[in-house]
Amino acid sequence: MSRPSWKNRPCCLTDRNSVAETGTQTAPSPGEESGHVPPQLVTGPWRTVARVLTEVFQPPVVVLVLLLISPAVEPGFPGTIWFGLLGAFFVCILPLAYVLVMVKLGRITDHHVSDRRQRPALLLMTLISVVAGLLVLQLLNGPDSVSVMIISLIVGIAVLALVSAFWKMSGHASALAAAVVIAVLMFGPAWLPLLLLIPAVGWSRLVLRAHTLAQVVAGSLFGAVVIAGLWWLLRGLVL
Repeated sequence: MSRPSWKNRPCCLTDRNSVAETGTQTAPSPGEESGHVPPQLVTGPWRTVARVLTEVFQPPVVVLVLLLISPAVEPGFPGTIWFGLLGAFFVCILPLAYVLVMVKLGRITDHHVSDRRQRPALLLMTLISVVAGLLVLQLLNGPDSVSVMIISLIVGIAVLALVSAFWKMSGHASALAAAVVIAVLMFGPAWLPLLLLIPAVGWSRLVLRAHTLAQVVAGSLFGAVVIAGLWWLLRGLVL
């Protein structure tokens, strides 16, 4: 049996020589960094369905809706909904605007922040914005229900920031699972069908090769158990 030609084999020495000659090295794409095919390379009709689910239920949108309904557990709703909107401005709108500007400047790969290495700095900025929003709500004597929701989200964002330093736990799965479980706890068993959204969105992240199954499952459990559980605990203590 003939040995494979060296000419046709990839050679790391060639790559190193190129780096030495040019002084630069091409950074891995987000998909390469995580060991997955980038979403752009996934084709077919299922990719379209997955992309729609991913965009519609992206964390800023899910959390915005969650904050808007958060005052519903206290008297005065829906008149107090604007406090939820104010909280959403600091928790969702400002961080999303920052991401879009960074994408435009080429500092962040895409608005889903697919490159794990870009997430800790973004989550730190989001954490600062969320804390600022909480302080503003306190100054305005906003409903405790909105503050409880924001505190729960602060814990979630802080943990995600720490984990993102070494592992890409799914933010989509975390946000959606937390929102669905909290909605069911707020409004009762009639909202249980919303639970079907959790595997649907998790599936979309797998189809788009944005996460591994372990990252999606971990994100879902973290949102449903830790974030929603903390909200339930704080609600019982404060409200």
